[in-house]
Amino acid sequence: MSDWIRCFHPAPEAPARLLCFPHAGGSASAYHPLSAAVSGTVEPLVVQYPGRQDRHGEPFAERTEQVVDAVVGALPRRRGDAPLALFGHSMGAVIAYETARRLTAQGRPPVALFVSGRQAPALPRRTAGPRPARELSDAELLEDMRQLSGTADELLTDPDLLPLILPPMRADYQLLDDHVHRAGPRLTCPIIALTGDSDPRVAPDGVRPWADETSAAFDCHVLAGGHFFLDAHLPYVTEVIASALRHRETEGARVG
Repeated sequence: MSDWIRCFHPAPEAPARLLCFPHAGGSASAYHPLSAAVSGTVEPLVVQYPGRQDRHGEPFAERTEQVVDAVVGALPRRRGDAPLALFGHSMGAVIAYETARRLTAQGRPPVALFVSGRQAPALPRRTAGPRPARELSDAELLEDMRQLSGTADELLTDPDLLPLILPPMRADYQLLDDHVHRAGPRLTCPIIALTGDSDPRVAPDGVRPWADETSAAFDCHVLAGGHFFLDAHLPYVTEVIASALRHRETEGARVG
């Protein structure tokens, strides 16, 4: 694997691959539970953004295009380019979507796109406050992280860990602030959306317009929980992924 892609649970005989994109401030290890749960159903691959964990010394990505370029170039070839599905949570959903658009334009569309904890890209982004991320203080960023409940509070109060937590979060928020959605051709793969019913940043009504981004099927799953609901629903999410890919096989879909 490259610096950009990790494989925690190799499953070379699985019928498809699932490429997962972490949330803002997150790293590849955030997907370790999901990777273990889906392994065998698919071969799980996870993106590792620069500037965190084993890539700590590298500069952060400043544009979504940087990440898409690098990930598309780093995708491993396997058995004649086995079918690929994409999964992204929060910021990861934005980058997974842009990656799906890039792959589709290249004539090798993914077989499915799973978008989690993110409203549709054509809608105005709901932010932590009225000011862009680069103008927020550390205290304001920490308060936003507390509201989203994605990081244990004891970590957010540990002075030794804050220098590791805050820079990637600030960099990723700036990346999102600078990202501009541009209308284009619809995807040709199904989009499956997942969201928490008490997410302070994403309302179910903001998720359903993802249907407008594909000419194929759309499905939406509203689960109990806030912004970070995935781990509490791993068996359900695993079955959603497996069911979507089984449906693709029975439909006889082909990957370009």
